[in-house]
Amino acid sequence: MNEETVEVGDVLRVSCAFAPTRVVEVSDREVSVVWPWERIDPDSEVRWNGQYAVPRRQGSAESRLSLFQTEPAPWTLSAGDSCGVGIPEQLVRVIDVGHGDPPHDVGWLPRPHTMLIVLPVDYEDPLGLAEGDTISVPSVAPVRFERVQQHPRLRY
Repeated sequence: MNEETVEVGDVLRVSCAFAPTRVVEVSDREVSVVWPWERIDPDSEVRWNGQYAVPRRQGSAESRLSLFQTEPAPWTLSAGDSCGVGIPEQLVRVIDVGHGDPPHDVGWLPRPHTMLIVLPVDYEDPLGLAEGDTISVPSVAPVRFERVQQHPRLRY
């Protein structure tokens, strides 16, 4: 399986090995860490600062939707702390797939040509309003995903 065969409705098993990083800033809502993988795209129209924000509030909708987590937990961290960032293995459902040719200008390199938007499989979203989180392909982050359930196609 590759990202080209992933479809809306598919269930994926996702993980990413935790990498060491440093906390740059802490607010009531989030913890910003130095992103240990992709690098800033100097030709981008998007001005990315090389940081990634992880939701800080334990049990919040934002923290449930966020793929990337910190070790230790974000609510225990302060600016200047060392921590790890990665994705604990989890099951997600694909809610959107975006292909870009040319690749998407997102502010970092490599520019992804596919964006998989996902929600945790157990996340209740009856109105379809949740934006989910994104798996960018390609990515320098060692994100692993495999389809564990293919969305059934409509048959006529």
